[in-house]
Amino acid sequence: MQRRPYGLVLIALLVLLLAVRHPTTDIRINLHDTSDPTPRQIVAAIDTGLMAVSVLVTWTQRIAR
Repeated sequence: MQRRPYGLVLIALLVLLLAVRHPTTDIRINLHDTSDPTPRQIVAAIDTGLMAVSVLVTWTQRIAR
């Protein structure tokens, strides 16, 4: 019976850890002209469980020619 409070505290800490969001990084590289209504883009994301990285690269079609 003496271990019961320790178990409840441990369960509460585990639930708290699950509720906390892991750190994320959002990188955006905008190389498109603002007058271009449909810029080309590449989106990539990696989520390792401990942290996440998201990359967005946009460019104008005229630059790619």
